[in-house]
This record gives sequence, C-alpha cells and structure tokens, in this order.
Amino acid sequence: MQTKRTIFPNKLLPYILLAPQLAVTLIFFIWPALQAVKSSFEREDPFGFKTTFIWFDNYKRLFADPSYLNAAGNTLVFAISVTVFSMSLSLLLAVAVNRVLRTNRLYTTLLVWPYAVAPVVVGILWWFMFNPSVGIAPYLLRGVGINWNHRIDGNHAMLLVIIAASWKQISYNFLFFVAGLQSVPQSLTEAAAIDGAGPFKRFWTIVFPLLSPTTFFLLIVNINYAMFDTFGIIDATTAGGPAQATNILVYKVYADGFLGLNIGSSAAQSVVLMLIVIALTAIQFRYVERRVQY
Repeated sequence: MQTKRTIFPNKLLPYILLAPQLAVTLIFFIWPALQAVKSSFEREDPFGFKTTFIWFDNYKRLFADPSYLNAAGNTLVFAISVTVFSMSLSLLLAVAVNRVLRTNRLYTTLLVWPYAVAPVVVGILWWFMFNPSVGIAPYLLRGVGINWNHRIDGNHAMLLVIIAASWKQISYNFLFFVAGLQSVPQSLTEAAAIDGAGPFKRFWTIVFPLLSPTTFFLLIVNINYAMFDTFGIIDATTAGGPAQATNILVYKVYADGFLGLNIGSSAAQSVVLMLIVIALTAIQFRYVERRVQY
C-alpha cells in the first residue's frame, strides 16, 4: 500500500508554514542553549564588566566540587523515587477507575485536577501540610511516635519533596494510563478469564504488555519532569535544604547562577544536565524500547 504524498503548488509554501515554529524553536530553545554552552567556557565577574575565556576550567571545578556530586546523588534518588511512585500509584488508580468506575466522569475529572496546579503552589500546599508547627501531617505522625521535622532532618525533607512532586505528576500519568486501558480489547481479558486466569495474571500477561507503549512514553516524560520541572516545588518547599539534602541539579543551577552569581559554573551545570537527560533518553530508546509491544 502506497502512502499518498502531499504536493504543494507553491514550493515556498511548506517553508512558510514551518517558519513560525522554527522561529520559536530557534529563539527560545536553540539560541539560549548555545548561549549556555558559550558561557560554560567563560568566567564572568558578578557585575558583567569582564569576561575571560577559560576553556574547560568550569567543568573541571564542577566535578571536583563535593556539593555538586552531592546534588547529583540527590537528583538520582529524587528522580527514581518520583518516577516509580507517581507511575505506580497512577496505574493503580487508572486500573481502579477502568474496572469499577468506567462511566464516572466526575471521579476521573477530580483526579486530573492536581495537574493544573502550578509547581510553586504545590510546594506551598505540602509545606503547610507538613509544617512542624502548624501542619496536620506532623500532628498525626506524632500520634504514632514519629517526630516529623523536615527543617532539620534531611531524610524527612527529601521524602516531602518526593511526595509533593509525585502528587503533582500522578494526574498526568493517570490520564494516559486510563486512555491506554480503555484501548485494551475486552475480548482478550474475557477469553483469559474463561481459561481460568485470575485478575492479577490477566493484568500482568495481557493488559500490562499492551500498555507498554504508554508506559514507555510516561517513563521518558516522568524522568524529564523530575530532572527539570520540579524546580518550583523544591524552591517553595525546602529551598534545597536542610544542609543541601534536597539540592538537586536543576536547583543548584539556579542557586549558583542567580543567587551566587557564578554564571560560568551555572552554565556548565546546565550543559551537563542537558547532556545527562539526552543520554538517558537515548538509552531508553536504544534498550528499553525493545521491550515495547506496539
């Protein structure tokens, strides 16, 4: 079967149609990225009066800095935890909706709402809920013998930002998982049930493999979300503390560049972060996609 080709009567028309999107990509993505790469090879004084080209010195100092290595470790723990927790819980909710409340649009809508909340608002919301002085969560935890205080306990702070970031992303994952479950043919699960397969076996051997394209897509989205889009949550909840316990790579770029006024180091960190995300995405497409059943 041959695919019909679209033929434009005017040869310039395709380029004219692409021009607005290409202009947006060039101005707001490519150009800032090139500027960051350029700045990563320079050292600039805090007032911007003098710029010195120093080659790879920013990168050398970066990988010899214990605080940067600590931020990299925090990012690894944070990204894995947020991805696993948000995807697992959203899949559980999607299965529950698909099995029990298939026609209840209100329930589905309420679960999607948190995704519309701004990251900063999410951070403030969970900061109030877990505030050691006035929060309801520490009050309940004290009743079971847990003295919660994320201001001084790094583990508590990391757990708080993981919960806040995961809660925001669950709605997004839920929406895609519900759509994926709705596309699974009911005849397959009914045939497996007739053959004696239990609910868990039907899900694991039939439904979940058919969800692999959706799961693969969400895996990439969630890792990128945890690496980039959680800055507002970190800033509003813990600001990287206590003692750098929640200082992940994207927040350290901001702290060193905008607060510490070390533009060269901040630019080098942003370039390294971009390369890490590109490498992770390439690895997922190279190895994980092999297990995806389209």
